[in-house]
Amino acid sequence: MKTRKIILFDGICNLCNQSVQFVIEHDDKNQFQFASLQSDFGQNFLKENNLDATQFDSVVFIEDDKFYTKSSAALKISKYLDGITSWLTIFMIVPKPLRDVVYSFIAKNRYRWFGKQESCWLPTPELKAKFLE
Repeated sequence: MKTRKIILFDGICNLCNQSVQFVIEHDDKNQFQFASLQSDFGQNFLKENNLDATQFDSVVFIEDDKFYTKSSAALKISKYLDGITSWLTIFMIVPKPLRDVVYSFIAKNRYRWFGKQESCWLPTPELKAKFLE
């Protein structure tokens, strides 16, 4: 049985959109699906799991019945990517509070450093099947 892996991301964040495109390029096994945090799917997930549905400063990784946020989400995702990226999971040995301080600093500054779009990124017709509504 194939494990369900969904990445929820800030759909207007340029860094987040570039990260999604990086994951797609390095997902040799075609195992990820995506949805923006702003989408109906993303909003429903956030509300059902008592997460703030108005703040989009964390990627969320859903793997079967579990979900991860912030640095844990990013590192769990990297585990499934091809190449050297999978080695990033070694940073799981760093305590989560310390990892999340770094993650939160980047998240807080992401719009200023990388910019943002007026609306969510739309996938090409070839990639549309990977995205949830």
